[in-house]
Amino acid sequence: MNTLRLLTALALTGSLALGAIWSMNDGRWSVHAEVAAATTDGARTPLYYRDPIGAPFWSAGPKKDDRGWDYLPVYDDDQMTAAATKPPQAASSRKILYYRNPMGLPDTSPVPKKDPMGMNYVPVYEGDDVDDGTVKLSPGKIQRTGVRSEPVARRAIRVLVKAPGTIQLDERRVSVIAMRAESFVQKIADVTTGTRVKAGQPLMEIYSSAVASAAAEYLATITSKTVGGVEMYGRGSRQRLVNLDVPEQVIAEMEKTHVAPVTIHWSAPRDGIVLERNAIEGMRANPGDVLFRIADISLVWALVDVAERDLGNIAVGQSVAVRARSFPGRAFTGKIAVIYPQVNRETRTARVRIELANPDAALLPDMYVDADVDTADGAPVLAIQDSAVLDTGTRQAVLVDKGEGRFEPREVKLGRRGGGYIEVRDGLADGEAVVTSANFLIDAESNLKAALRGFAEAAPQASDAGRAMGEHK
Repeated sequence: MNTLRLLTALALTGSLALGAIWSMNDGRWSVHAEVAAATTDGARTPLYYRDPIGAPFWSAGPKKDDRGWDYLPVYDDDQMTAAATKPPQAASSRKILYYRNPMGLPDTSPVPKKDPMGMNYVPVYEGDDVDDGTVKLSPGKIQRTGVRSEPVARRAIRVLVKAPGTIQLDERRVSVIAMRAESFVQKIADVTTGTRVKAGQPLMEIYSSAVASAAAEYLATITSKTVGGVEMYGRGSRQRLVNLDVPEQVIAEMEKTHVAPVTIHWSAPRDGIVLERNAIEGMRANPGDVLFRIADISLVWALVDVAERDLGNIAVGQSVAVRARSFPGRAFTGKIAVIYPQVNRETRTARVRIELANPDAALLPDMYVDADVDTADGAPVLAIQDSAVLDTGTRQAVLVDKGEGRFEPREVKLGRRGGGYIEVRDGLADGEAVVTSANFLIDAESNLKAALRGFAEAAPQASDAGRAMGEHK
């Protein structure tokens, strides 16, 4: 037993001569080295004993943790605490570059200082991995997680604004045939609702006493031998026929033949489709009664409802692709003609008019359509893939690939989105590489690293707090 005690004393003395022993198993200064150093100064009394691995646990007297390790004594000058966290020789020989914020904030100091909560700034030594906020991954982990990067480049952003709507007739291409004097329908051509007609095609024959009287008066004027004296009167007689809406070809035929027709042939004023036929043979038509309604549908309108949030992206003249639900594989191309100056207070949408060519009459009135408004202005902007953005709701960030497995989180300001890309207005430069795949895994590792660093730095601060409490007592 005496021999064992002698060997122990020799071992402790040798450890003091050689300095503190660095443990190769757990990468920390051995507890026994600190105990050996303590034996050289028996006059010193520890203030308290702290956890050997830096956890925020203290003891008034000697104690062991769950693994059997001795709690470390903390003295008044705190020299033993420094010896337990860093080799004394290394600390004295290495140069301190600066002091960083203990909470990981982007704040450094050239001299020792405390943060607003009283925590000491952490020294950064020459040769240490600089804590600049980057995340470093090994090549194997990069390959396993599937990290891929893409350089930031300039490209045109195509933003498609989608809006539903319906097909409507062009108001300028609708004609109504109505009598302006009391008339009787003598005969109707083989024209029904839905029939396609050509301009000048006969529709009906009508008899009107007012028209017959005006025609006779006009013929009497143009056949008179004293034309010079009644020139003004003759122009007035012709205008009366025009006011009664007598077709121009009927008036021209009267001037050519000098014969007043008993009935007037009414013809279609334009090419189009008969939308409405109210004329019936033998019927009496009062002034204002609509007998035919004809519309030209070779050009139609698509009236779509654009959401209020998208109004800033659209403008008159922009190209639009319209797809009818009846023709899912076909697109009709048009342009925005009018943006109506009113927002529906219930749906929060604005009405937009798109003019579409309809040569084969495939688009019919009240047909449902979906419009895609192409808002691209053609000017290339700095853009990244939308998968590269880490969006927390209040801030947007990307991971910049710095090379050699280092990735830097960086906040960015974004603009328009479209075509799988997002415009970057601030935070990145042309040519910088950003992570487009597995960036959430890198972000999670960055957050974990920051959390572990915070826990590790909290232990020394807690020790300072404990020592201060001891001094106060």
